[in-house]
Amino acid sequence: MEANTRSTGRLPAAFLTPGSSSFMDFLSEHAPEQLPGNRPLPPVKGAVEAPHGTTIVAVTFPGGVVLAGDRRATMGNMIAQRDIEKVFPADEYSAVGIAGTAGLAVEMVRLFQLELEHFEKVEGAQLSLEGKANRLSTMIRGNLGMAMQGLAVIPLFAGYDVGRDRGRIFSYDVTGGRSEEQGFAAVGSGSVFARGSLKKLHRDDLSEQQAATVVVQALYDAADDDSATGGPDLVRRIYPVVTVITEDGFRRLTEEEVAEIARSVHDGRLQSPNGPQAPVL
Repeated sequence: MEANTRSTGRLPAAFLTPGSSSFMDFLSEHAPEQLPGNRPLPPVKGAVEAPHGTTIVAVTFPGGVVLAGDRRATMGNMIAQRDIEKVFPADEYSAVGIAGTAGLAVEMVRLFQLELEHFEKVEGAQLSLEGKANRLSTMIRGNLGMAMQGLAVIPLFAGYDVGRDRGRIFSYDVTGGRSEEQGFAAVGSGSVFARGSLKKLHRDDLSEQQAATVVVQALYDAADDDSATGGPDLVRRIYPVVTVITEDGFRRLTEEEVAEIARSVHDGRLQSPNGPQAPVL
């Protein structure tokens, strides 16, 4: 078949008539070696040193959800990259933030984007947000072998549910176990500190601008106590990636918009280093 394909310049019929709306299933049938979880790793001794992405946070507000991530990647005790991208659109109404092994995480996001695009082309409709969350769960489970060798990928998935008219957040574990988070969520090495900050600052009546400020505050708090999380770098002009998903679709805040929020948060910290204070009662 391969020789015939070269001579005629045509793709095999199976490639032109997909039997499944899942790109993952199609790839498993025709090129299973291309799936990240199916690639054999060479034997190694000790921990594998690879760049890791760190903290991702999400917050819902009336009418949508904000998903944001810091820009630092670490490799052991070293800063591997200061301006890595960790938040990506999955499709028009959803986005993924990645924590864990950076290279594998980015590859998984690209594959997830193809999965959703493939489904839409085959079926002529978008998956529900619940369906998208389930597809991502399956992909994470497929990476379990590498996760057991220290190459884990832990995403945070958020989107606007058109049917329910609200933003939703889904978190995962390394086995693909999925949980829907209420109001806010955080993953990555600084997630404990970011989650504490979100608990303090989140309200049900946040505006979009306030929600964007809350996630920057949470990342600032995470960077304050977690060396693997990078806070806003005003000197190098490196700011968190902040995205908003509403009924109008996915939008990434411009660098100028995030810079303005970051400078406001920084100025506030000059007066109150521990950040805004929540009322005792």
